[in-house]
Amino acid sequence: MTSANIGILIAIAAYLVFVIGIGIKCAKGNENTADFYLGGRKLGPFVTAMSAEASDMSSWLLMGLPGVAYATGLADAAWTAIGLAVGTYVNWLIVAKRLRRYTVVAGNATTIPEFFSNRFHDDKKILSVIAAIVIIIFFVPYTASGFSACGKLFATLFGVDYMAAMILSAVVIVFYTTLGGFMAASTSDFWQSIIMSIAIVVVLGFGTASAGGVSAVVENTKSMAGYFSLTSIYDAATGTAAPYGIITIFSMLAWGLGYFGMPHILLRFMAIEDEDKLKLSRRVASVWVVIAMTVAIFIGIVGNAMSKAGALPHLEDSETILIMISGLLSTHGFIFALLAGLILAGVLAATMSTADSQLLAASSSVSQNIIKEVLFKSMSDKAAMVIARVTVILISIVAVFIARDPNSSVFGIVSFAWAGFGAAFGPVVLCALFWKRTTMQGALAGMVSGGVMIFIWKFIVRPMGGAWNIYELLPAFLVACAFIIIVSLLTKEPDESILREFEEARRK
Repeated sequence: MTSANIGILIAIAAYLVFVIGIGIKCAKGNENTADFYLGGRKLGPFVTAMSAEASDMSSWLLMGLPGVAYATGLADAAWTAIGLAVGTYVNWLIVAKRLRRYTVVAGNATTIPEFFSNRFHDDKKILSVIAAIVIIIFFVPYTASGFSACGKLFATLFGVDYMAAMILSAVVIVFYTTLGGFMAASTSDFWQSIIMSIAIVVVLGFGTASAGGVSAVVENTKSMAGYFSLTSIYDAATGTAAPYGIITIFSMLAWGLGYFGMPHILLRFMAIEDEDKLKLSRRVASVWVVIAMTVAIFIGIVGNAMSKAGALPHLEDSETILIMISGLLSTHGFIFALLAGLILAGVLAATMSTADSQLLAASSSVSQNIIKEVLFKSMSDKAAMVIARVTVILISIVAVFIARDPNSSVFGIVSFAWAGFGAAFGPVVLCALFWKRTTMQGALAGMVSGGVMIFIWKFIVRPMGGAWNIYELLPAFLVACAFIIIVSLLTKEPDESILREFEEARRK
């Protein structure tokens, strides 16, 4: 093993020991499932902000987004990032405080499915169970994308077996999540966001220098038709620019709609200790997201210039661009190898920060919203904790099985899961918080129609191409909104107790 590899391993090992230590420390505070799944609503403003965004960005920030920019240029990556930046800000602005209040008013709900049932006084827990099923359908493959990113990292760096590397990474994530629950996930996500920030800044600077400087990067973008345009996209196969029309732009901007339905992000709003600190959290989160995505896009653009300059080989898998730049950095001496290890720990951080949150959300859906609320209502807190932790492990096993293919696309998996949550939950969350005429039947219709339309548009309509080639989140979101409004207006108005709770949550 080379000195570069040794330096990288030391840095990554230190990081893994650190997050495991967080899990062990936070395990002492988990006395019941409310602590395990929501941290007892004790998060500070900075941890709330940075853990929400770290769990949001995931390996997509450091692998998927730079990979898209490397392969096709600015348009796809930039319009997606703009949509996400706007969605982030609006979600913090209008949803965060109202959701924090309403979940307390509505029976002190600790999960999104539980909030849905409590909000509409759904005593049979129909909404809760359906929401739990939606979470399982979309979060398990989402978690698998994180495991896949870890496997790609180690396989690319050290030439080790993909499956072995992926399973080892999953074991570490499962270990600290199972021990420490939500507080461990949120605390580690806070530190992971810091490591991610350092990683992308260092990689951008080193990559620019390796490509020959800013002027060389600019010249490279000019040499490829449409590469640095917002209205056209570079086609590497033909070397020409393909038009990037208004429909495609709106399709990419629609990524921002997904935020309103992301359980692992919404849980951070619910978990903050002081709702008055959400304004500070919003500012921190919004600024970080804009800077992080901008740097990530330019890493892809700089990486392309490095390949053209001969500093890097042409990448068949563009999503490994940050890993390859870090590997090049490690060859400049042991100190640089340690720095490269820190950068690669950032890739792990991005992956783990999302995977841990997704595991908890999926686990809570099974153990809390299905097993405890529906099947075994008298279950003790001790038994519920055991079920919660076992569920984390079982879901991880399924995710590992899904992630067994090393050729799976991180961007593709995340895109589909993001659309699923955005369409199934986003309209329901917005209507539940801001339209008091919403009924349980309307919420159920919106949830089901949004989730089903994702599959219909993705696999039946979108392949038709042309004007139909729209990101499935946008049409599915609109369909869900329509179903909620129409069905709510056609069914009986909510009773007085539901309306009182709505007004209480609004007045506070």
